[in-house]
Amino acid sequence: MKQHYNIPVFIPHLGCPFQCIFCNQNKIASNQGIPTRADLITTIDEHLSTIRTSGDNIELAFFGGSFTAIDRKLQEEYLSIVKPYLKNGQIGSIRISTRPDYIDGEILDFLTSYGVKTIELGVQSFSDEVLKASGRGYSCGDVLKASRLIKNSGIKLGIQLMIGLPGDNHALDMESTRQAITLVPDMVRIYPTLVIAETPLEILFEQNKYLPLSLSNAITTCKEMFLQFQQHDITVIRMGLHPGEELLSPGAIIAGPFHPAFGELVEQEVFKEQSYMLIRKYKEKFKSDSDLTLLVHEKDISKTIGHQKNNLLYLKSHFQTRDIKVKAYPAYERDTVGLAVGIESEPLFTLNRKEFINFRSGEPDLLSLDGNWPFLM
Repeated sequence: MKQHYNIPVFIPHLGCPFQCIFCNQNKIASNQGIPTRADLITTIDEHLSTIRTSGDNIELAFFGGSFTAIDRKLQEEYLSIVKPYLKNGQIGSIRISTRPDYIDGEILDFLTSYGVKTIELGVQSFSDEVLKASGRGYSCGDVLKASRLIKNSGIKLGIQLMIGLPGDNHALDMESTRQAITLVPDMVRIYPTLVIAETPLEILFEQNKYLPLSLSNAITTCKEMFLQFQQHDITVIRMGLHPGEELLSPGAIIAGPFHPAFGELVEQEVFKEQSYMLIRKYKEKFKSDSDLTLLVHEKDISKTIGHQKNNLLYLKSHFQTRDIKVKAYPAYERDTVGLAVGIESEPLFTLNRKEFINFRSGEPDLLSLDGNWPFLM
């Protein structure tokens, strides 16, 4: 499979009609100014000069502001600059991000005519109370309407969600996840709320009127959301804000569950639980204290081991096993964990992600009982 490339163009806060309580786009989007015509052409050409793949796999992505809320002439200017690159095959498509209340049929027809194939909606929450407390200026109804219009237009739908907003809680986050799933988006991003400098949320935090999530709680909630989306074959393309230069500068983040590899931490927790389930079932069946080897796809090795080997240390301690290794198993697809015992190099048991999700949901009858799970027979 050929790698997909994004050419990112940041339009910080451009077009946003509201001051959301959590937002300082200058900090989030690396403090870049509004791109001029020359800036956009330079950005495109510089990226294309370093990319060695066909144009079908290259996407121009406008991030940061609400693209459809900016002046129509400026929208048209930006899209017109990209159009020749689309026509000659150097770029395959355009992606934009915008607000749910700035989508209608006429706007979608306009975007389609210029080659926009993906729209990411900054939904943040499906709770009207949370949206109001966050100063978003639209309702859950607006989100549902915009999402359906996008899907019906043939444009791919992305949904961006936030956890830990004012008035939010774990149950509301899971309800937002459920509602997002009903819309069948093509992709999802999940961002834990951070207290960014020079935002209304910073004032609330300093007044002790807002308490951000801990890193541990943010990871737990994101893990549950991530697994729900995986269960329904919806791709989560990012968890946690991109650690740009401005965001990493001293004083930019006042409080909140920030980690430069937040998404990796979430997936490490998933692999820890998946490995735990596999080892537990083995121990229940065989009552053995043999050394164990977890077998995974080569790209899943670090997620299985965990940060500073925390996953292996936890599993060894919990199961009182002398040694647990992690090795690549070429036959496995991503998100699959196998268990080999002693000096064996072949898996005794295998647990893929769908089986794991169904089993932890209390639905073992949905597992594929193909001999890899003798303890269930």
